[in-house]
Amino acid sequence: MNDSPGWASPGSAPSGDPGRQDGDPAGPDRDDTGSSSAGRPPVNWSKEQPPGGQWAAPAGSGPTPPPGGGGWGTGWAPAPAAAKPGIIPLRPLGIGEILDGAVSTMREHWRTVLGISLAVAVITQTVSTVTTGIWFNDQAGLAALENDPDPTPDEILDAISGTLTGSAVTGIVSMLGTIIATAVLTMVVSQAVLGRPVTTGDAWRSARPQLPRLFGLLLLIPLIILTITLAAMAPGLILTATGPTAAGAALTLAGGAAALVVAIWLWVRFSLAAPALMLERQGVVTSLRRSAKLVRGAWWRVFGIQLLTLVLLVFVAAVIEIPTSLIAVVVGGESAADWMAGETAEAGWLFLIVLGIGAVISSTITFPISAGVTALLYMDQRIRREALDLELGRAAGLPGYGTPGPGSDRADGTTPGS
Repeated sequence: MNDSPGWASPGSAPSGDPGRQDGDPAGPDRDDTGSSSAGRPPVNWSKEQPPGGQWAAPAGSGPTPPPGGGGWGTGWAPAPAAAKPGIIPLRPLGIGEILDGAVSTMREHWRTVLGISLAVAVITQTVSTVTTGIWFNDQAGLAALENDPDPTPDEILDAISGTLTGSAVTGIVSMLGTIIATAVLTMVVSQAVLGRPVTTGDAWRSARPQLPRLFGLLLLIPLIILTITLAAMAPGLILTATGPTAAGAALTLAGGAAALVVAIWLWVRFSLAAPALMLERQGVVTSLRRSAKLVRGAWWRVFGIQLLTLVLLVFVAAVIEIPTSLIAVVVGGESAADWMAGETAEAGWLFLIVLGIGAVISSTITFPISAGVTALLYMDQRIRREALDLELGRAAGLPGYGTPGPGSDRADGTTPGS
């Protein structure tokens, strides 16, 4: 059974060997030279694959090796340099090349990339700033709660209702912003790999049909992790409420530690689900399975790259937001300093606006890097396992990589609108 529907062109071989089970790898890993240990046809991008629908090979065709290379009759010759139609060379990538590809996308398509990131960051941060200024500064209920030594559950709920409402609004808007930025920027990266220009409108039209599924995916993964965490900590919490407190606390701590390990494992296992969903146009569950299949056997490598990217993003955000926070404290006066120290929950609008400006600048830069690394890491795993570099070469129209897929009505093999 093949768990990657739509990835083989009509008449070509499926993504795995005949009789291969779902749990088996899709194909042999490839080394950094781009070689494959088997001669099977690669798994192809489907005919519906964005962008342009021309990531699939001709029906029934096998891979066509790129030109160049030495033979027995010509003596030992170095392998030819990999073709590079866009931001990455068409071969297995190193960590530096993945990071450089993400930055190159932002540099070469800066109008589209920064325009998308800036628009999303401004909208989400504006909502966050207004929410903080309206709900979080209303502390009458909390002040009354501090003076009541024995509050009722209704009084507690009334006191914190504003904070809960503000947090919910901010969280929902931030999640929606992240979903939109991830979806559209993934489309930009998929075009940048082929060396094609892309506009914001093109990227949005390609990404829009998948947004509901992407929302479901990014909502499902935290729910899975939360359910596992609650299940792991439930015995300790029950024991704490009904039995010895010390034993219950220890069991709760052990359950929380185990849940953390499982959460990290799941985060890495499903980290490629978003680009799989966007580029393969699959469903939520199928994308989770696809990510798990691509990560299998390379968990530590994917974990290391994602962790390095996270550290880099935190550093970039700190470089931007620490100076703006200091400026905000200066312009905000004593109340702002007290707010930063946690001594008061009230802050002035000028202080919040300056903080928001720093957050907008930070998000505008970090959004493209995060989405670019994830998309390129996904493509790298497919290059290593499924010879995607050959299909990318065909899609880019490189000589020696075969002919364009069927169904095109242009001389260059592309379909209208691609």
